[in-house]
Amino acid sequence: MQARMTNPVFVVPDALKALNALGTSVTKAGVPNSTLELVRLRTSQINGCSFCVEMHARDLKKAEEKDERLFAVAAWREAPYFTDAERAALALTEAATRLADRGDAVSDEVWNEAAKHYDEKALADLVLNIALINFWNRVNVTIRQVSGVMPKAA
Repeated sequence: MQARMTNPVFVVPDALKALNALGTSVTKAGVPNSTLELVRLRTSQINGCSFCVEMHARDLKKAEEKDERLFAVAAWREAPYFTDAERAALALTEAATRLADRGDAVSDEVWNEAAKHYDEKALADLVLNIALINFWNRVNVTIRQVSGVMPKAA
């Protein structure tokens, strides 16, 4: 397998720097890193980005995440391994990732549940984290970034 092209973040000047800066900023609002990584993994599963699924599963593993939780992320609603706050973040993730799947993409119910667990700053970080991983997934899926292979110019 081979990617269609060099990853655009290495082609467009300063793109990687800007995206990395945004990625760093969303880790500073008190949302646990494990939650942010679960969000990245779930988004990547939905979008079919094998590169990001592998990367974020590995990142969670390095952070000593339990196998049961890793294996169950795709079925988090039916699994007993996630806190109420994580469930709210994952529900928000799915709604914000699947915008076209329903008329009221991010319903008040989903939003209000997330707002019960996260203050405004943390919600802002969650929303930006979800948007950023969706960006990465769309780039990687479009160019067919190969899983397990570091992009050129990395």
